[in-house]
Amino acid sequence: MLDPTRPVGPYSSGVPATALEVHMPDLERFGLAQLWRSAIIAVVLSTSIMLALIVWPFRKRGRTWADAASDGMVDGFIALGPTFVKLGQLVASSSGLFPAPVANACLRCLDDVPSFPAEQARSVVHEDLGYSVDDLFAKFDDVPLAAASVAQVHACVLHDGREAVIKIQRPDIYARMLIDLRAAYWGANILEKFVEFLRIANATAIIRDLHNATMTELNSAVEADRQTTFRNNISAFGDNKGVTTPEVYWDYCGPRVICMERMRGVPLDRFVAGPDGIDEARMLIRRGVKVWLESVIVHGPFHGDVHAGNLWVLDDGRIAMLDFGIVGVLPETWRSILSDMFRATLIDGDFARVARGIRSLGYATDYEVDDDQLGMQVATALAPILGRDLGELKLSELIMALIQLGKQWGVASPEELVLFGKQLGYFERYATALAPGWVIGQDLYLFKNVFPEAVAEKVQELGITMPDE
Repeated sequence: MLDPTRPVGPYSSGVPATALEVHMPDLERFGLAQLWRSAIIAVVLSTSIMLALIVWPFRKRGRTWADAASDGMVDGFIALGPTFVKLGQLVASSSGLFPAPVANACLRCLDDVPSFPAEQARSVVHEDLGYSVDDLFAKFDDVPLAAASVAQVHACVLHDGREAVIKIQRPDIYARMLIDLRAAYWGANILEKFVEFLRIANATAIIRDLHNATMTELNSAVEADRQTTFRNNISAFGDNKGVTTPEVYWDYCGPRVICMERMRGVPLDRFVAGPDGIDEARMLIRRGVKVWLESVIVHGPFHGDVHAGNLWVLDDGRIAMLDFGIVGVLPETWRSILSDMFRATLIDGDFARVARGIRSLGYATDYEVDDDQLGMQVATALAPILGRDLGELKLSELIMALIQLGKQWGVASPEELVLFGKQLGYFERYATALAPGWVIGQDLYLFKNVFPEAVAEKVQELGITMPDE
């Protein structure tokens, strides 16, 4: 048995700066490997879609031909492996940008991911940490708890008795995904010239975004570091005791594995409220969004993939944010603009302050209106959306509002806000199911740590009571 007091793993003495560097290989490179893979992709996708359309007349059940073709496309994605499953997840999380049959079919990519053999998982752990699984852990479950496009999670028990899980990357995933991404980028470039929908959706930009996100996600040290940072930030104000993130056990982490505290609960979309019903569910959502907004506006790094599989209601009643493979980091200037936008929506209506922030970034400097007029345009475009019931909020409306502002100012919509908007799209679904009537832009509780003095004054003025945690 391994001595539990002896440091193990490459990061037991701290993570070197070089381990947190993310290498971005050239996406436009195209060779024989990509050409061969492109042929396979074309055959698999066309065959999957064709088969789905052939059997569709016999299995209609209210489904259109577009539904059948979309299901066939997703069958192809799953057959092609992790990169295309990841692409399907991206489509599912950006439903406002894609036709409903495509977006709905891609929801399967959030769940239907096959696992890889335990022997391979054990081998990756041994290569990364320098010891066998049997030496490292008192117990290790060969049957994974969950499998995703890039990695799968196994339950384990440390020799000191702590229950843990270890997230293990798929073997050779880096090389496989890089070939796929290059092939997909080449294909998207060609198809955009002939398919109007793909040109409007900017398919090449989607592949570029997926490439950047994937290369970052494949660095497990970066993900573990982000998770640790987020966990520390949750308690920065002394409250938020109802929200958590698993503690990372750095002694058992490596370039392709992350070991962390095991948490027990259910995904948010499977949560069934207790006797307190809607009030209990609404408080859960409010706590989670409060922490998330604080991370966006105050701290900078925020969870960039808050689908229900990454938000759990724990057995002890807390809400937990899991899986930090995708994290957004807003520069301080954009955090300030978002803060001003929420302050205007929630407290004082001063959208001219937002306009001044936009001008400070060099946007709209040639647009011949003053700050008050520009502020009115910001208010008109964004305030009705951010201030409405989240159950009615449509992600497409938010993104189109940002695009429209960009057109008015002569610039493209800020990329920093797009990931933010996508996550609001997730929260809209949770609000519809669990917290109808909840208005994010009018909930003072969410912003008590963002602008404490202004919120305290508003609370006193309105004579309301806010939760302590």
